[in-house]
Amino acid sequence: MSEVVVIGAGLAGSQAALAAADLGVQVRLYEMRPTKMTPAHRGHGASELVCSNSLGGEGETNAKGMLQAELRAARAPVMQAADSNRIPAGNALAVEREAFSATITALLEAHPKITLERTELTRVPDEGVVVIASGPLTSDALAADILERFAGGERLSFYDAAAPVIEFDSINLEVAFRAGRYGQQADYLNCPFDRAQYAAFYQRLEEARSHTPHDWEKLEFFEGCMPIEEIARRGVDTPRFGPMKPKGLPDPRTGREAYAVAQLRQEDMEGRLWSLVGFQTGLKWGDQKEVVRLIPGLEKAEIARYGVMHRNTYLCAPKLLTSSLQFKAHP
Repeated sequence: MSEVVVIGAGLAGSQAALAAADLGVQVRLYEMRPTKMTPAHRGHGASELVCSNSLGGEGETNAKGMLQAELRAARAPVMQAADSNRIPAGNALAVEREAFSATITALLEAHPKITLERTELTRVPDEGVVVIASGPLTSDALAADILERFAGGERLSFYDAAAPVIEFDSINLEVAFRAGRYGQQADYLNCPFDRAQYAAFYQRLEEARSHTPHDWEKLEFFEGCMPIEEIARRGVDTPRFGPMKPKGLPDPRTGREAYAVAQLRQEDMEGRLWSLVGFQTGLKWGDQKEVVRLIPGLEKAEIARYGVMHRNTYLCAPKLLTSSLQFKAHP
């Protein structure tokens, strides 16, 4: 084997490249950023996560936790980078996104067996061993090639979103309180609503305008990462029983649970940036700011990064792939 081609320097592509290179195989790793950006990425580094907790919850009772344990047992560089750039997030493995990406990028650039090509690959190479790890934000040209030649023209997709990130200095800590649900580690800031505050927030959320591009005819959402405005459309109490549930978070000022609670999770090592948990959104930025500032404690919130919506493309794995993740028709 003279060379392995890896398309995409996200989590999977970076890990695949480093694993093959550590086995002594020459690797050519293609990453289109910064030559061509995606709707969700902001930086140029490898393994840039859209959310700080994209790696998910820990523990052997969930699939992501099991995968993390397996990767740690294999001494995977991606997991080592995650552990070294970890930030507080209760039972979830959250990382400082920029530092995590910089760590992975440095490993790739320093490895003598890896050549990192900063260019868009629009066609899967016909020869050799190829790892397609371009992910859900695959460019249109490459996606079209994969669909036409490998997936029978069947395109599957859903829409995903990221949450706003707030500057810590703009949070009113006389209202927002630090606590973990049911007495767990106090890694979150909590903004409590009374009934009237929640009613005003919900009404403005209902009126807010979404930033929906004209070519998105029908938006299919991922239930595990539903935009807050879509959750609200399901009923006035739906957010209160979802991302804004107050259970296990008594307000220290009253000793009682609030009517609803919005939580913030730390985004960086220094604690300068905090993201709104479960507040993924595709709202227009002006409306987004007005909605956020109706959250108690965030009346003067400065938004460092607005929430954005993007389309995720994927393949029907059971139909197209073997258990080893090779294409059935093109091993």
